[in-house]
Amino acid sequence: MDHNSIILNHVQIQQKIRRIACQIYEDNSEEKQVYIAGIANTGFVFAKKLFDQFRKDYPVNATLLEIVLDKEDPLHVEVKGITKTSELKNKVVIVVDDVLHSGRTLMHSLKPFLEADVKKIRTVLLVDRDHKRYPVAADFVGITLSTTFKEHIVADIKKGKNDSVYLT
Repeated sequence: MDHNSIILNHVQIQQKIRRIACQIYEDNSEEKQVYIAGIANTGFVFAKKLFDQFRKDYPVNATLLEIVLDKEDPLHVEVKGITKTSELKNKVVIVVDDVLHSGRTLMHSLKPFLEADVKKIRTVLLVDRDHKRYPVAADFVGITLSTTFKEHIVADIKKGKNDSVYLT
């Protein structure tokens, strides 16, 4: 890995997580319960870190969910952590992903929550590449970058104290 390409180091990622957790609380301080739903793989890892920070710092009950999308059939979306999505009726859901590329994954991940008639959906991204092909926008973003289509952003956030986000 070329260290000149690091966008966020571990300390900076932690700062982003604390700030986003605070923004989620400010947006939902009157709520009794929020659901933090991470998109499978790295989005879920980021959601877990955000969930842990939120629970540590704020007095709102939070439940962690995992969103699993089938890349071959993106309209098939599974939500792990609840029995059925109807449990989310009139609830607040925070959908979390690591990097927004085209917006396709984030767009499809919203489907079960729209069908459940939730009270409010907010979206969180660690990195927004600003190359949207779909009409999605993040409510809370760690960092927004203008990149070329050839560049790739990697959120390597499974390492604990060696977490980083870098450009390849």
